[in-house]
Amino acid sequence: MLRGARAQRPGTRVTDCSIAAHPFTGLDVAALYDLLALRAAVFVVEQRCVYLDPDGLDPDAVHVLARVSGRLVGAARLLPPSIAGQWRIGRVVVAAERRGTGLGRALVQAAQAQAQGAQQIHLAAQAHLAAFYGSLGYRVSGPVHDEDGIPHVEMVLDCISAPTPPANRPRPGRT
Repeated sequence: MLRGARAQRPGTRVTDCSIAAHPFTGLDVAALYDLLALRAAVFVVEQRCVYLDPDGLDPDAVHVLARVSGRLVGAARLLPPSIAGQWRIGRVVVAAERRGTGLGRALVQAAQAQAQGAQQIHLAAQAHLAAFYGSLGYRVSGPVHDEDGIPHVEMVLDCISAPTPPANRPRPGRT
């Protein structure tokens, strides 16, 4: 098991989730309500962090939603460089009963997949989740700082990879 990762809970799995990305304009009223309710339940109530979640950035974001039997159980938000100055993942949230199932990992990976042509993807992780994001390839890029009373740390994922040589090109040293 990866350091900082939790074992999956018996009887739960990510494969029973439907994960899809939507622009804000693709969210109907019920989906938007579900999204804001889940974020409030976790970030405001569970984490006891009184802050205004609707920050004006949602309309420009891509929202990755995970549902089981129609019920929203997780979400993540991806902000484009035109809004955040760089690709930025945030508001990653998983319902309490779905934690430890791999859903958080699946949400982050689905959000990353939406960042077409990204050289880097940034996020501000709650400090206790730095090892989780590290297991996804993110590295710490700044000091721990307070964000609404919760320690956070800036992290970045480098997306640039070496080009794959064509299959028919001879390898060096062979003719």
